[in-house]
Amino acid sequence: MTAASAFSAPVGDLSGWVRAPFTAAGMTYDCFEKGSGPGVVLIPEIPGITPEVLGLAEHLVVAGFTVVVPSPFGQPGKAKSVGYMTRIVLRLCVAAEFRAFATNSSRLITDYFRAVASDLAARTPGRGVGVIGQCFTGGFALAAAIDDSVAASVLSQPAVPFPVGRARQLDAGVSPDEFDRIAARADAGEVCALGLRFSEDSAAPRARFDTIKARLGDAFEIIQLDSSPGNSDGYAATAHSVLTGEVRENPANSAAVARDRVVTFLRERIG
Repeated sequence: MTAASAFSAPVGDLSGWVRAPFTAAGMTYDCFEKGSGPGVVLIPEIPGITPEVLGLAEHLVVAGFTVVVPSPFGQPGKAKSVGYMTRIVLRLCVAAEFRAFATNSSRLITDYFRAVASDLAARTPGRGVGVIGQCFTGGFALAAAIDDSVAASVLSQPAVPFPVGRARQLDAGVSPDEFDRIAARADAGEVCALGLRFSEDSAAPRARFDTIKARLGDAFEIIQLDSSPGNSDGYAATAHSVLTGEVRENPANSAAVARDRVVTFLRERIG
């Protein structure tokens, strides 16, 4: 992992990552794996496995985890740009397996991520695995928690369903049956979740976290970073990517501290 400068996010590349196709739920995507120790499934944000996503993945590897990064969209290793992101968003908005606008919905792609998590749990040490989702995939990390293999879910700026209207803002991003199963597992102490967002981020509304908190209670920890005008870290009001694009390491800002909390949370939950 490298940092381009003190003023940019940590980045990584595909060096040392083992790439292999994985098939489940009628879908086949490449998955990238590296590291040793308890397993973590890191689902990329839009537009895909960018250098910043790889920077987070490398950070987790160094922290002592076996990390698998599925590649359900985008070109692995490609840097993000406005045009690239727009093309991916437009494709995903009409893809039935992602159902970006549907409320109270089960999304087919989550069956795939559950299978990836179950496979990883079967061949790594620890008390189950962790799943991290970000932005478009943030809620998928919660949906994955219906599987017994998942002991920790991290929802970083979850943006699906796209929060157009109050009903979508309140939607947790899972179906009612999924939510019931996750709540039951949380009540039994089998899974905990961690949610991260910036205070001014309308794409990942606070109301969504409040919905999850109301069901999961103490099993759901919320980290909200201050991006209001004049905030001490200098975040813009448009700050969004808590664990990737907004992280600064030298000196460490609150996003870097939040990333450290994610590592600690995973260690607490999965070993």
